[in-house]
Amino acid sequence: MSPLRLLFNKQKNRQLLALALPMILSNITVPLLGLVDTAVVGHLSNAYYLGGVAVGSTIITLILWILGFLRMSTTGLVAQAFGGNNLQAQYRLLLQSATLAMGLGCLAIVLQSPIINLALSFSDASSEVQFYSQAYFEIRIWSTPFALLNLALLGWLLGRQQPKAAMWQLIIANCANISLDLLFVIGFDWGVQGAALASVFADIAGFSVAATMVFKQITQQGNFNLSQLVHQLSWQSYKQLLGLNRDIFIRSLCLQAAFAFMTFKGASLGDNTVAANAVLLNLLLLISYALDGIAYYAEAEVGRAFGERNQTRLTEAVTLATLWSGISAILFMLFFALWGRDIVQLLTSLDAVQSEAYQYLHWIIWLPILSFASYLFDGVYIGAAQGAAMRNTMIISTFGVFFPTWFTLQSYGNHALWAAMSMFMLARSATLAIHYRYRLKCRPL
Repeated sequence: MSPLRLLFNKQKNRQLLALALPMILSNITVPLLGLVDTAVVGHLSNAYYLGGVAVGSTIITLILWILGFLRMSTTGLVAQAFGGNNLQAQYRLLLQSATLAMGLGCLAIVLQSPIINLALSFSDASSEVQFYSQAYFEIRIWSTPFALLNLALLGWLLGRQQPKAAMWQLIIANCANISLDLLFVIGFDWGVQGAALASVFADIAGFSVAATMVFKQITQQGNFNLSQLVHQLSWQSYKQLLGLNRDIFIRSLCLQAAFAFMTFKGASLGDNTVAANAVLLNLLLLISYALDGIAYYAEAEVGRAFGERNQTRLTEAVTLATLWSGISAILFMLFFALWGRDIVQLLTSLDAVQSEAYQYLHWIIWLPILSFASYLFDGVYIGAAQGAAMRNTMIISTFGVFFPTWFTLQSYGNHALWAAMSMFMLARSATLAIHYRYRLKCRPL
């Protein structure tokens, strides 16, 4: 089917909307949470409060995104088991991912002191920013096991093409976080510590919702024997999951190296700069979470295509997702061009931070076009469970493009960071698109 016919095919578009729309709606609450965090703390008396939350939350996000393979690998492998109608494999992957998430979450708590000390050693931020980033981190780290379990359970639900269940999990958790943010920071005047505590309770709420949804799925499907599944667990049974996790872990580590460098190097340029970058990075997250909704459709459909060994389903799913991702990117670009300054003013009332953010707003306007294919093809390769391609293209984009671009342009200060981020996103898009064009086929893995 031609791209134009696919774009106007009602059945195909209904299928995309059924999978993507719930995730787009729920994903909007994720950057909304970040926007509220930024707006609430950004209206406190000094920029270092916002800078502290930016650095502290970046460290937590770094941990969660590096371990984001728990969601990605679970979705891809479960989607293929779902396409192959293998129920026991789906249950086994659920147990494997959940136990791995719990173990890694507890390990993060045990290692919290060396993690925060190592992270702050890479930052030249002011003493005030470092103080409040540590205060934020030391509270937020306790929710890590719940946050990682949320990733594993969310991945399982998405792999089984249950986006509405995943939608409610994300919406309830993020709405709880937003409400508690307002209560703790503004109502109780707990400042940075209140913002961190709100996120802890929200992660616990999200886990409760996700666990309930998964339990409901298991009860409806039946044939779940926990003791039998536990007896089947062994190092060998984890081999495929761990192999895919390793590749996605390296990919996520490279990705977070770029974003962490952006925050920490921005901190060395001054409190107003790191605060302005925090505001603008929330706009970048708004792009990513909206486009990720379409990528979730690609994950589910590509995984199902590989489970069925159906090349036609693969091609049509990727083509349709590419068309809608491109259209969405154009709309985002126009939105930021028309209302970017208004959004900055909404997020912070500090004149110095606003003025700083305006200088770099043009980078955000172009980023949707440069980056949309990177989000889409991440979904494609997660569904295909081909982590090696994701790993290799990310290594090229990070160490062959991002850091060399910054190093070459570093005399331009913060503009060099945004130029490096823009080229990084473009490189991710191009390398994955080229690999898809010439290498990705439905065949036994």
